[in-house]
Amino acid sequence: MMEVDETSEGSSSNVVAEHYNTMQDKGLDFRNTSRILYLRNFNNWIKSMLLGECIESIQENKPRGSSINAMDLCCGKGGDLLKWKLGNVNHLVCVDIAEISIADCKKRYSQNRQRTPNIFSAEFLVADVTKESLTEKYRNQLSVQLDVVSCQFAFHYCFESLKQAKMMLKNVTDCLKPGGYFIGTMPNAFEIVARQKTAKKDNIGNSIFNISFDEGVTNHYPIFGAKYNFHLEGVVDCPEYLVHFPTLEKLASMYGLKCVKKKRFQNYFEEMRKKGHSLLGRMSALETYPPLANVKLVGRTSEYRHAKEYMKEFYGNKHIGTLSMPEWEVASLYMVFVFQKVGK
Repeated sequence: MMEVDETSEGSSSNVVAEHYNTMQDKGLDFRNTSRILYLRNFNNWIKSMLLGECIESIQENKPRGSSINAMDLCCGKGGDLLKWKLGNVNHLVCVDIAEISIADCKKRYSQNRQRTPNIFSAEFLVADVTKESLTEKYRNQLSVQLDVVSCQFAFHYCFESLKQAKMMLKNVTDCLKPGGYFIGTMPNAFEIVARQKTAKKDNIGNSIFNISFDEGVTNHYPIFGAKYNFHLEGVVDCPEYLVHFPTLEKLASMYGLKCVKKKRFQNYFEEMRKKGHSLLGRMSALETYPPLANVKLVGRTSEYRHAKEYMKEFYGNKHIGTLSMPEWEVASLYMVFVFQKVGK
């Protein structure tokens, strides 16, 4: 393990902010023709199940009719607003580093409010949560006491440095009630490293994603600042950092956060697929194989060999739900996590 400089602070924040500020929302029609359509839907199903599981736990431990306040940390353009609505939260704090993303999120919220006037109240903050304290930025100081903080596909940015990781965790715990939850999704560093070691090169990927490590990183992975560049077709193209989960657990405990769940996407899917079976269908989270009449597969036929083999084994099924192998190779890079705030 490398010695960690506690005073150093990373410099990738501006690159990340610029990347997401320049990304355009190309609309539903474009997304429906995307090569990673089902991967995106599958990831949204994972997030929906994780949030729903958390909300259920909160409701079980509160008096009936109590309000639920939440934070969407690194909220982007507001892609999870509907999930919060379905979770019946009362107030939501949306925070992101990208000013244009927050503006788009606010616009999307306003459109939702026009259609559903009784939707949760919300506030919107532009901040780098790895470098700035949030407690003085809230419009409503009562909202500091939150039941759940969610950080989806973004926590890994704070592992650029120890200082940034501490600030991120401080922002989480400062606003979270005792017993409240910090939930999220992020790349599984152990899986990424395992694939890199198997490939024996600094560049791994397939037809839809690519991970390339900075020179020297794979010789001796640092605890913080283990930088790689991640490209996912049409979605992400910017630097990210490996999160050494045992270190995260130790740091989190310093801020009163105890890990109560950590699972790879594939394991969480197996755990929740029965409970979320109908939602899988409604969200089109899996692609139908063999395809229905007049429907084309999003990938090449050769990318569904696993589905074909599965159907040979379970020959009673005429159709199954699946992801193409390139999409599954991306989905299985990720993990879910749940921390709970303990103590006073």
